[in-house]
Parts: sequence; C-alpha cells; structure tokens
Amino acid sequence: MSTPTLDKAAGHSDALDAAEAGAGHLITITMRVRRFNPEVSDTVEWVDYQFPIDPKERVLDALHKIKWELDGTLTFRRSCAHGICGSDAMRINGRNRLACKTLIKDLNPEKPITVEPIKGLTVLKDLIVDMDPFFQAYRDVMPFLITKGNEPTRERLQSAEDRERFDDTTKCILCAACTSSCPVFWNDGQYFGPAAIVNAHRFIFDSRDEGGEQRLEILNDKDGVWRCRTTFNCTDACPRGIEVTKAIQEVKRALITRRF
Repeated sequence: MSTPTLDKAAGHSDALDAAEAGAGHLITITMRVRRFNPEVSDTVEWVDYQFPIDPKERVLDALHKIKWELDGTLTFRRSCAHGICGSDAMRINGRNRLACKTLIKDLNPEKPITVEPIKGLTVLKDLIVDMDPFFQAYRDVMPFLITKGNEPTRERLQSAEDRERFDDTTKCILCAACTSSCPVFWNDGQYFGPAAIVNAHRFIFDSRDEGGEQRLEILNDKDGVWRCRTTFNCTDACPRGIEVTKAIQEVKRALITRRF
C-alpha cells in the first residue's frame, strides 16, 4: 500500500504557507482510497494519501486536493458540489454518502478515512461505477406525468393536500445512494431498487397523473417492490432524508388495495 504525502519538502511550501495563513487549524489526515484502473491492471489496491486540511472542509475538497496536488490519476465524479446533482455518491467509512456534504471533522479524522465506490454497480475506474443499470430501472417506471384526453388550456390545478401526498419523494436527486446500499440489489442487479420505486411513488400518488395502474403493474413484477426486505438501509443512506422504506411500503399497499 503506497502512501503519497503532501509536505513542504515536496515543493508545496508556498501553497501550504498560504493555506495555513488563510485557514483555520489544519490537521493531517490519511485518506485511504480504493483504486482500480482496468487499463493498467485487474488488481484492486488501497492507496493512502496523507496531507494537511482544515477539518471543516468536505471529503470532496480532500479528493480535489489529492487529484490536483498529489495524484492526478485519481478518478471520481462530481458536479455541483452542493448536494443537488447527486453525482459524487460514494462509500465513506463504510457508509453511502455524498462527498460534497460530508465534513472531515465528522469522520473521526484521527483514523484513516476510507473512500470507495458504491456497491452493486460495476466499477469502471477508481470511484466511478457504471450507472446505466440504475438509470434504466428509473426509466422503466415511467417517471413522467401520464394524462389522457386533450391538453388543458391552463395548468393542471392541484390542492395543497394532494401535493403534500407525494412531497417527500419529489426530493430524490438520483444519486443511487439508496439503491446501492440495498443488500437485495447487491445480490441481484435485476431488482428495480429503492430509487426507481421512489420515483414511481412520486407519480403514482400524484392526483394529476393517470398512469398509476401501469406503474403498479411494472412494480408487481418479480423484480419489483416485493423483493424489498425492509432493512431500512435505503432510508439511512438517503442524503435528502427521504423516507424511502415508507414509500416502498405505500406502493406495496397500493398494489394490494389498488387505492392511491
């Protein structure tokens, strides 16, 4: 296990002096990253990176520091860096989290901070996984408004109470943290997964939508909602605080009663 370090002797004296002058108290952390590059080797290795950082910074900032100053070959996804796009979901200290929302100080930085890709999806390189199966399940539940008849001449009205019915599941950012924390999905990638069911829920319970029966039939499949074992991993993993397990149970209930 190699250990790249960032220190003044390595030619970063000016940058470190500036950081120390403009930042708060810096601590030295060890970030242990799972590395995999199929173009180089089929072997997975863990690499330790040691460097100073403000504990109030985020894991994403630490990954940027590694990539920009220690090892430019490190590969990961990120975009908005504000917990909205969902692209930087990864396993941090064994839990699915968004790197842009996870503070270093909340991770017991006295010990190595482990970072690895989310589980259940094929790793393409380092922290990047193949998201195609995840998004295919999302598309399969028809995550869009289905209506019949002529287009209305004005917006489709909805009461505040009707809107509240599915408000929780509108918060999904498709980060895959819930789906890739599910043991059923780990063992069988054919399962639709929590995120797809959450997005089906968002429209099944929308009073303006007329495609609820179609979605319920899709989720009544052997790879649908009945595969859920109610472990609550998905709810615990959701960075948006969605009650994922509750939404799945409501879809199951709708399948039995056909009331939604």
